[in-house]
Amino acid sequence: MAEPRSVVVGRWLAAGLFVTVGILHFVRTASFEAIMPPWIPAHRLCVLISGVAEISGGIGLLLPRWRRSAGWGLLALLVAVWPANIHMAINDVQVPGLPPAPGWALWLRALAQPLLMLWVWVVARDGGSVARQ
Repeated sequence: MAEPRSVVVGRWLAAGLFVTVGILHFVRTASFEAIMPPWIPAHRLCVLISGVAEISGGIGLLLPRWRRSAGWGLLALLVAVWPANIHMAINDVQVPGLPPAPGWALWLRALAQPLLMLWVWVVARDGGSVARQ
């Protein structure tokens, strides 16, 4: 059975988003370090590892053999980076080099994380049902 066009388009959009943001982890490393909670150690290493994970996961979504694993990896990554989104909202942390975001936008971003997780879960499935391997 062919996948719905919305799932295929959503998968390509998600893949593009994750690959692009992953690349930005290497291009604007300091910006990502600045938004991390102080209690997380090794900011630079964490930013670089998460960049690799985003690029790998984004590419993996496009490869049927790796799609399910990429989805699980991206879900784990989204859970792992959620504290940074919450930290930004609670402490009004701004991303260096970008125009200041209003507090409500920081909270919206933090609260939208489950929607991103749902998006990944939907596009990491094959044929409209949970992929089996």
